[in-house]
Amino acid sequence: MLPPGPRFPAIAQTAWFMRDPAGLIEQCHRRYGDVFTIRWFGFPPEVYVATAELAEQVFRTDQGGGLAGAARRDFLEPLVGAHSVLTLDGDAWAGHRKSLTPPLRAKQVAGYADEIAAIAAEKIAAWPLGRPFALRDRMQEITLEIIIRLIFGIRDAGRMGRLRALLPRLIDSGGSMAVAMLPARLRGPAGSLPFLPYARFLKVRAAVDAILYDEIRRRRAEPGGTDVLSRLLDSGLGDDEIRDELITLLIAGHETTATGLAWAFERLLRLPDVLRRLPDDESYLDAVVKETLRARPVVYEAPRLLDAPLRLGGYDIPAGWYAGPFIPLVHQDPAAFPSPAEFRPERFLDGQQSRAWMPFGGGRRFCVGAQLALLEMRVIIREVLHRLELVAPDQAPEARRLANVTFAPAELTRVIARARTPARTP
Repeated sequence: MLPPGPRFPAIAQTAWFMRDPAGLIEQCHRRYGDVFTIRWFGFPPEVYVATAELAEQVFRTDQGGGLAGAARRDFLEPLVGAHSVLTLDGDAWAGHRKSLTPPLRAKQVAGYADEIAAIAAEKIAAWPLGRPFALRDRMQEITLEIIIRLIFGIRDAGRMGRLRALLPRLIDSGGSMAVAMLPARLRGPAGSLPFLPYARFLKVRAAVDAILYDEIRRRRAEPGGTDVLSRLLDSGLGDDEIRDELITLLIAGHETTATGLAWAFERLLRLPDVLRRLPDDESYLDAVVKETLRARPVVYEAPRLLDAPLRLGGYDIPAGWYAGPFIPLVHQDPAAFPSPAEFRPERFLDGQQSRAWMPFGGGRRFCVGAQLALLEMRVIIREVLHRLELVAPDQAPEARRLANVTFAPAELTRVIARARTPARTP
């Protein structure tokens, strides 16, 4: 028996999802329970699960029966390429994961803390005071600069300026539903029509690639450096493979981290008791970051493409279908997170961490850049709170809206900043 789901045509389900993914999924959850099917136009059907226990069953297919790379390939390959850890499976994925892990381990990325703080301080100094602005946009400026300097290792002012202009356009166009949900068979015709979103995306991608390939060639001739690109050049990966992993790290670490930071302040500015304990209590700050990513996850799913049938929640899922957790629902599972509607950083104190916590995915495919993202969030939150007082002009919580392939605050976290008054010495 197949899981239930909406009966209207796949094209209508796809259109609803593109307009209001959370609304569609949450309505299906209320109507059909913890396992349900969405049918996509141009892609296989997808079975979503809503509990931690069912999510674990999906992630166990990483040992055989499910392909995380193939599940993302249809949607992400135009952006990240064919040689990305996001789109690879099997031995090829394992080889790339092995190459990426050393420069992104927690101990390694800890060495970037001072540079991250300096970048954050530089950008924060230019924030407007006394008038509302969208905090997420400012956080994207910080995380983009971190990618350019610490991941790509680019220092040339001209190249940095071009990438600051091009990379947001690449993410916005490549991550848009109009590109991500375009079936592969339609990409060729769409790419030849310059007025279509896919053709505009290809133009931006080519401009970014020209800079990255030139940088890779230049750096091979001048080895050395502490940035991630320098370390990848010693890994044995080819130029195409390195380009794809650089774009992967951009996608995984720019918009997603900036959105997580926006959600952190959206929550903190409405929870004064939590805010008072920051920013100098490091263990509590870490717990706040993790609770933010539980209560307001940025990435909404971690699918697998089944290459063998799967028995899931009393249903039989055929090979060739997608299956995956809808992360916001799993993070609200009371069996895994008691009183899930409450913002309680204490869940993550004293080393506590549930396997149901999956803002970076789960199973063998846990995001390789997770430690860098967590470090960025801690350092940037601390820098903001040391330098500014932020208030929310509207104390009502911000709803979620789809921004590319992430869930962002509907108002992008509107804040008013004031210079922090130095504490008086007795």
